Amino acid sequence: MPVGGVSVRGRLRTLVDHPWFQRVVLGVIIANAVVLGLETSIVDGPADEVLQTIDDVMLWFFVTEIALRLIAHGTRFFRDPWSVFDLLVVGIALIPATGPLSLLRALRILRVLRLADSVPSMKRVVNGLVAAVPGMGSVGALLLLVMYVSVVIATNLYGSIAEEHFGDLGTTAFTLFQVMTGEAWPDIADDVMAHEPTAWIFFVVFILVVSFAVLNLFIAVVVSGMESIDELAEHEERSDAEVMDELRAIRGQLAALQAELAASRARDADLERRAAPAP
Repeated sequence: MPVGGVSVRGRLRTLVDHPWFQRVVLGVIIANAVVLGLETSIVDGPADEVLQTIDDVMLWFFVTEIALRLIAHGTRFFRDPWSVFDLLVVGIALIPATGPLSLLRALRILRVLRLADSVPSMKRVVNGLVAAVPGMGSVGALLLLVMYVSVVIATNLYGSIAEEHFGDLGTTAFTLFQVMTGEAWPDIADDVMAHEPTAWIFFVVFILVVSFAVLNLFIAVVVSGMESIDELAEHEERSDAEVMDELRAIRGQLAALQAELAASRARDADLERRAAPAP
């Protein structure tokens, strides 16, 4: 219902979208992260009760904030993935963390992830990662293919001489994962090369292909996603600037038309005065 020419929803939308309101929410999120961290160190005594009370107050602040945003934006609230994420995070925190659901108590720290929604630069980074997901899926499939081929080759070549590392497909897969991360791979290579001196060729080729080639593709895909997000943001800013220029040009044209109309009316009035017979 309109109140003084402005609807309640419109007033709430102005409130929740105002920069100072966003700063308050950001401050509460950071403070809540500090409180949750302190609760892991202070588990008994009056201080723990005080921290629990503060955490409960902050939780209900988040509930109120989500409710205000729901009322202000209506169904558009669910069209924004970040708003849905905020709703899920706060909803998880409301589930009673007792009995078999006691594990959910640890998930309260997920509220800190709302920083990714509240900080524009962080939000842009996450959007870039999301934009890179399709490409990362293709690179991941390529990595799995290369890993599978390498696992089969290594098991066939070195399974009999280094059974503790390459005895079966599962053991070989874990060993090559260690080699891929660069963890203790020289020791593994030494164990194999003690029986097969030419094994260094396999390890060098595997590390070059997987660690330096395929894994770097992930970085390239993420950077490409970030660049696409930046280009989209730049295009939106440029579009907004163009719209503002067009609006200013239209305002100038309207002002010129109004001036011409006023001058025309003044001329018409002057002509009527002159044409009117003298009394």
